[in-house]
Amino acid sequence: MSISGVQSLERRLNELSEYSVRQAVASGIEKVRSTAVFLCPGESGELRQSIYTQVEERGGIVTGTCYTNKAYAIYVEFGTGPKGMRSHEGISPDVAVSYSTSPWWIHESMIDKALAEKYHWFKINTRNGIFYQCSGQEAQPFMYPAMKNNKEELIDGIRADFQAYIKELTNK
Repeated sequence: MSISGVQSLERRLNELSEYSVRQAVASGIEKVRSTAVFLCPGESGELRQSIYTQVEERGGIVTGTCYTNKAYAIYVEFGTGPKGMRSHEGISPDVAVSYSTSPWWIHESMIDKALAEKYHWFKINTRNGIFYQCSGQEAQPFMYPAMKNNKEELIDGIRADFQAYIKELTNK
């Protein structure tokens, strides 16, 4: 017994798996990126402008990644020092963060004076220059909440993309 249309159905399902999964993941990870940009703190916009996405397929698995190439982003996300330890609400519960429990000193040559003055850091004058005491910064998560807060919407979006694509295939 033969069923008509099986080859056509197989071809369309292959098209679905090749096209729609990648498109759905790309659409979803872009939503995460735009939310991360919105949540990202900062005055200059440098960190905000460094948030990118990447979609890869390996061994039949499609992965969407939202990332920043700024080395200091981790300190913004998780906080630093005693302040970060006291206030890290909103960071991923799956990440174990280790904080310095003591303040540290920053030489004037390593920080913009206006920035140090803005935060009203304690400073001392020495024969080697001015040193500012830093107790860290509170966590200002933007990447994890961007993913977490969009989780259901991402799943719904991927589902809707599949449904639309299946409908398109069945109407061919």
